[in-house]
Amino acid sequence: MLGQSNLYVDLRCCDSHFFAEMTILGAPQVIPRSPTSGLWHNLTVPQHTASRGPGRPPAAKAAETRERIIGAAREVFSELGYDAATFQAIAIRAGLTRPAINHYFASKRVLWAQVVEQTDALVVSAGQARAKSETNLLNRLSAFFTAAIQADSEDRSAAAFLVTSVLESQRHPELSGDEHDSLRNSREFIAWAVDDAIKTGELTTDTDVSDLVEMLVAMMWGIGFYAGFVGGHDELSGVVKKFELLLANKLWQLSD
Repeated sequence: MLGQSNLYVDLRCCDSHFFAEMTILGAPQVIPRSPTSGLWHNLTVPQHTASRGPGRPPAAKAAETRERIIGAAREVFSELGYDAATFQAIAIRAGLTRPAINHYFASKRVLWAQVVEQTDALVVSAGQARAKSETNLLNRLSAFFTAAIQADSEDRSAAAFLVTSVLESQRHPELSGDEHDSLRNSREFIAWAVDDAIKTGELTTDTDVSDLVEMLVAMMWGIGFYAGFVGGHDELSGVVKKFELLLANKLWQLSD
C-alpha cells in the first residue's frame, strides 16, 4: 500500500494530450490518461460555434418591437397624459420589460416625440395628401376626414393621442415641435384650402379668412375629440357625413 508522502500527480499538456506523472518511491513513471476518462472529463471544455437558428432577421424583430412600444405608448399617453405616463406602465402595456423600453428610447421625451411624429403622419399628413388631390374646398375637407376615419378604423388611439398632444403642448410648450405639430399643421392646411377657395370663386372675397379657419379648426378638433374619447367608429362616420352636409348647406332647410 502506498503512503500519501510517496505519491503526487503532476498534470502536463503536450500535443493536446494529458499525462499524469506519478512518482512512486522516487521512480517517476509517465502514464497516459484519456482526457475523457474518470474525473479528467472536467478538464476539457467543448468549443461551440454560435449559430443563428431559423426565424425572422434581427432587424425585422427590432422594428417590430419598436412599433409595439410606440403603439403601447400612444395608448398610455392618451389615457394618463405625459406627466403620469411611465416607462413601467408602457412596458406592461407592451408586454415587455422596462429595460427593453430604455433600449429603444433613451427618455420619455424621446418616445413622446416619436409617437407624435408617427401619429401625425398617420392622420394629419395622410389627410392632407389625400385632400390636395381634390379641386374644391368641400371635397378637400371631405377627403381629409375620410383619411381620418380610415386611421380611426385601424387604430382608435390615434385620434385620442392627437387630442392629448394638443392639450399637452399647452401645458408643456417644450413638447411641441414645428415639423410635427398636429394643430399647427391642420390649421395651415385649412388656411390653404380656404385661400384657394377664395381664389377660385368658391368663397366671396369679403370672407373673414381668420375667423372661418378657426371655426373649421374648432370643428375638426371637436370631431377628433369625439373620435378619440366619445363615439365609436360607426358613430364617427355618421357625424362626419352630417358635417359634410352642413358645410354643403344640405343638412336642413329653414322655413321663412
